[in-house]
Amino acid sequence: MTTKTIERPDLDERTDHDERTEKDDDTPKVFHYVKKDKIAESAVMGTHVVALCGEVFPVTKSAKPGSPVCERCKKVYARIKK
Repeated sequence: MTTKTIERPDLDERTDHDERTEKDDDTPKVFHYVKKDKIAESAVMGTHVVALCGEVFPVTKSAKPGSPVCERCKKVYARIKK
């Protein structure tokens, strides 16, 4: 009679409630101004958007009232609104 050892791969079983390091946290430090019609497309399709300040990124989070806004985006937006 012989036995075999079946190895189970290491699994990451952390939940959202586990502590996360800053490196793992994908919450943006500031939010950027982006063309409204591009936000939904990026969120659904994963395409990248270009913020008013020139930064390029995929939309992963939506800003809540009071969230910090990119200062460069604010300045560009102020010039556009005049």
